[in-house]
Amino acid sequence: MSAIWVWVEQHNGQVLPVSWEVLGAGRTLAEELGVGLSALLFGQGVEGLVQDIIQRGADKVFLCDDATLSDCRAEPYASLLSKLAGEHKPQAILAGSTSSGRDVLALAAVDLEAGLIPDCTGLAVQDGRIKATRPVYAGKLLSNVYSKGDTLLASLRSRAFPAAEADADRSGETIVVEPAMQPGDIGVEILGWEASEGTVSLTDSAIIVSGGRGVGGPEGFEPVRRLAATLGGALGASRAAVDADWIPYAMQVGQTGKTVSPDLYVAAGISGAIQHLAGMRTSKVIVAINKDPEAPIFKVAQYGIVGDLVKIVPAMVAELEKRL
Repeated sequence: MSAIWVWVEQHNGQVLPVSWEVLGAGRTLAEELGVGLSALLFGQGVEGLVQDIIQRGADKVFLCDDATLSDCRAEPYASLLSKLAGEHKPQAILAGSTSSGRDVLALAAVDLEAGLIPDCTGLAVQDGRIKATRPVYAGKLLSNVYSKGDTLLASLRSRAFPAAEADADRSGETIVVEPAMQPGDIGVEILGWEASEGTVSLTDSAIIVSGGRGVGGPEGFEPVRRLAATLGGALGASRAAVDADWIPYAMQVGQTGKTVSPDLYVAAGISGAIQHLAGMRTSKVIVAINKDPEAPIFKVAQYGIVGDLVKIVPAMVAELEKRL
């Protein structure tokens, strides 16, 4: 019987939060289809993660602990995934819609000659087939895509699905597998990593406060940054602010930046261009602050404040500091 597979992405021995969400979605999908759930864990020194993955829903874990997989390079990861999928024929392979997840699934889809549905925000079973829901036309519409053929590959948007809960009573099977590529066959070498210290991850944060052209300049981000810190959230920005060199590109939310789905998104001085809306439209609650009452951002916001953010944002910070 076919199974649902989940690629569990980890970095330096830490599972990415989106992978727990993908495991939760995979578990639900497997139960609806009446099949098992298997996890793929690749890396070096990652064997200690197996039990946690089983406790969060996996019936089996395909483990490859090897030096060639010490860093997430797309070639060796996708080659191993494709090799295992060709042997076992899973019904679907799911991964987080991260940079690595998109790379690995895209290469594996070519190897397997299989369909790939990116950036899914919903999964269900209809008439025995998997139905994936994803935003299209910069998030203006939702498209339902149905599985066809042997194996479906799909990447899932971060924070679109609840994370799998751990159950200490669960048990499962570990299947140790060999890598698919030798060190000399891998064309990419990773020399090192640079971490951004003291910042909250945009893709993982439940609260994001973003500034746009309306902040007026680099110094205008200070009250926005303070609001984000007061709420315990991440700082974001529109493309206009990034293009003006007011804030680094790593903070950009939108079609050419990061796609986010926080519980709360505060847009300060952002007009709401379609490219920006594409990156944050699926936020659960959107609060817009803008001087222009006709700004497009108000059409997607649940709460809107028409006024000068230079006055409004500090007042919000002062009130929140009293209450929090």
